[in-house]
Amino acid sequence: MVVSTLRGPVSPENLGRVLMHEHVFVVGEELRRNSLTPWDERHRVEDAVTKLSALRAAGIETIVDPTVIGLGRYLPRLREVNERVDLNIIPATGVYTYDDVPLQFRFRGPGLMFDVAEPMTELFVTELTEGIADTGVKAAFLKCAIDSPGLTPGVERVMRAVAAAHRRTGAPITVHTHPHNGSGRTAMRLLRSEDVDLTKVVLGHSGDTTDLDYLTELADAGCLLGMDRFGLDAVLDFEQRVDTVVRLVQRGYATSVVLSHDTSCFIDWFDEGELQRAAPNWHYLHISREVLPALRARGVTEEQIHTMLVDNPRKYFAEAP
Repeated sequence: MVVSTLRGPVSPENLGRVLMHEHVFVVGEELRRNSLTPWDERHRVEDAVTKLSALRAAGIETIVDPTVIGLGRYLPRLREVNERVDLNIIPATGVYTYDDVPLQFRFRGPGLMFDVAEPMTELFVTELTEGIADTGVKAAFLKCAIDSPGLTPGVERVMRAVAAAHRRTGAPITVHTHPHNGSGRTAMRLLRSEDVDLTKVVLGHSGDTTDLDYLTELADAGCLLGMDRFGLDAVLDFEQRVDTVVRLVQRGYATSVVLSHDTSCFIDWFDEGELQRAAPNWHYLHISREVLPALRARGVTEEQIHTMLVDNPRKYFAEAP
């Protein structure tokens, strides 16, 4: 059993320490190519090499990158970076939307103007089993999202297409969720109704809440909890994020927790300077430098940290295609 990475297949046993939700570039390529805003390709590549090299030097061996359609996935740039960094980068397939499907899928599908098999499922399966475009790189997991608008028809359609691709390939799933409206619970129930193996589901951004009843309900159903926005203190501060992980571990849920930042080398959603001032800790090294020491100081053991960073990601990918 192997996991597809940008540099080729890797055994789950050899992934090492894994951050389970990190982007490299989040760039709207259509807007970028039609904008007067300067874009220096060489600078962006060099900056990414520097930041990811520092992450590797900090002891992280793998990042799971859920950048898919809707977030600007562009593998040629990413592969150029990865050629110069000794890091496993695991790519995804899927669609990222909070409301409707992309227009390219709006009129084609079961019961639509052009009544065909769900084209999103076919695309996802192709990217998992044959490769993404002409890159020769296979996706290793599926990504979808459900945010503050909830289970809109478009979000539901994407999620069911992801579930169908999971059933056909066994690929694990990561879901962007919005805990403040309980959307992780909604996603869990829908995926369970689609016969998805919930032990292969990460409910991303679960760390944005301190509601232990909500989190343990999801974990008891089998899902992994993405405590994956460390450094995004404007949403939930450092102490609350650390305390939530500590309390989960104390209750015996270390086997249900994965860690990450959900950060990137560059994201075009924000002005770089403003983002740095608003979220100075939102970078790849925050977990290594601040979070892990804080967890240790609160009594989390090295064995429990190993479970969250190594064992849980290994198990998540163990049945990947």
